[in-house]
Amino acid sequence: MYQETIKTAGSKMDKTITVIQKDLNTLRAGRANPQILDKITVDYYGTPTALNQVGNISSPEPRMLVIAPWEAKMIGPIEKAIQKSDIGINPSNDGKVIRLMVPELNEERRKELCKQVRKQIEEGKVAVRAIRRDAMDAIKKMKKDSAITEDDQKAAETELQKVTDAHIKELDRIGADKEKEIMSV
Repeated sequence: MYQETIKTAGSKMDKTITVIQKDLNTLRAGRANPQILDKITVDYYGTPTALNQVGNISSPEPRMLVIAPWEAKMIGPIEKAIQKSDIGINPSNDGKVIRLMVPELNEERRKELCKQVRKQIEEGKVAVRAIRRDAMDAIKKMKKDSAITEDDQKAAETELQKVTDAHIKELDRIGADKEKEIMSV
């Protein structure tokens, strides 16, 4: 009976890790990665639309992104959207495509990005612990309602803690990998 609660908590923790990974992928680490543009929306005929829905994004060189809009008149709105975003890259266009040159990161900016990574990882850990707390409350309620025995409750809490520890460890690994990627020149 309590296995369902632990299974649900585990899948919620998996989703938390997926969200954190997606967020970390949008941090730029000195080389061109089309995912840094994922959060940018463009005004497409009055509708906020994801940048990758109005053009093709490619990375022909390690430090360059090229956006080829499907409609030529979208170049202006795409440029404005990139300038308004906080990615810190100025777009240049030749009338057909927009080029983004990703600058080399200096030491100070790398350390700043590492702090951001640590902050996001910590937010992920807080979310995982909140999921554990909710599952623990559900297990305690089952015990209170006499749906499970005290031994079952102890076993469930131990199992839930193992699941939580595994997810926290995974978050730490993801954070360490991202920091290593950012700090490598």
